[in-house]
Amino acid sequence: MQPDSAALAALSPEQARLMIRQGEWQKPTAGLCAGYTQANLAILPKEWAFDFLLFCQRNPKPCPLLDVTDAGSAIPKMVAPKADLRTDIPKYRIYQHGELTDEVTSLTELWQDDWVGFLLGCSFTFEHPLLAEGIPVRHIESGKNVPMYISSLPCQDAGPFGGTMVVSMRPMTAAQAIRAVQITSRFPSVHGAPVHIGDPAEIGILDIYKPDFGDAVEVKPGEVPVFWACGVTPQAVAIQSRIPLMVTHAPGHMLICDVKDSAYAVF
Repeated sequence: MQPDSAALAALSPEQARLMIRQGEWQKPTAGLCAGYTQANLAILPKEWAFDFLLFCQRNPKPCPLLDVTDAGSAIPKMVAPKADLRTDIPKYRIYQHGELTDEVTSLTELWQDDWVGFLLGCSFTFEHPLLAEGIPVRHIESGKNVPMYISSLPCQDAGPFGGTMVVSMRPMTAAQAIRAVQITSRFPSVHGAPVHIGDPAEIGILDIYKPDFGDAVEVKPGEVPVFWACGVTPQAVAIQSRIPLMVTHAPGHMLICDVKDSAYAVF
């Protein structure tokens, strides 16, 4: 039997990563380890690493860099020096030439000596501050993964990397959205303020109930959809740019870091 939500929130990052490493948690990580940063993952061969680093620098909203590993190292020394990128994420995705070719729970057998890991800020980091202010986070309430959409918002190209931004969505009232802007603006290292509030069609999303990644959630009467830049953007870029190889986390299945959320807050 899985622990209740309060117990999951109270886990330390090391405890949560051990659960994941042992195969005891293969679900999205939203709600785990309250107060600790979660990170998106993108892994590329070294020959593509500089161009991807440049892509992240040119697109800090969807791809805020928290850490970059040494070539061949699976240890994210800056954010979780006891973690192992080969085993400590619940699910990974393998993209080859723009196609999703596999989803696995371990990279141990696949790891290459020239792979470079990029850890990117995740909006799960600011969800606990939202909850602390009484702002609902619908996918946590519903026990679902956050809904994510490939938008029409363009990214700045770098080398072979280019495409449009992925956004995550949380529905809330207009008053809650104003407060959410204030709260999340304090976290520029984990996507910061929303990139769009209101009509999804204005950013190329035709059906709010058909996300490209994650799960659909209810938008109740009197609520508006609020969209944040999302660290799943590299997966859309891998598809749109047909990169020969990119390994990522499965959407919503993050690396839980040892760094506190507060370390990324700007006052």
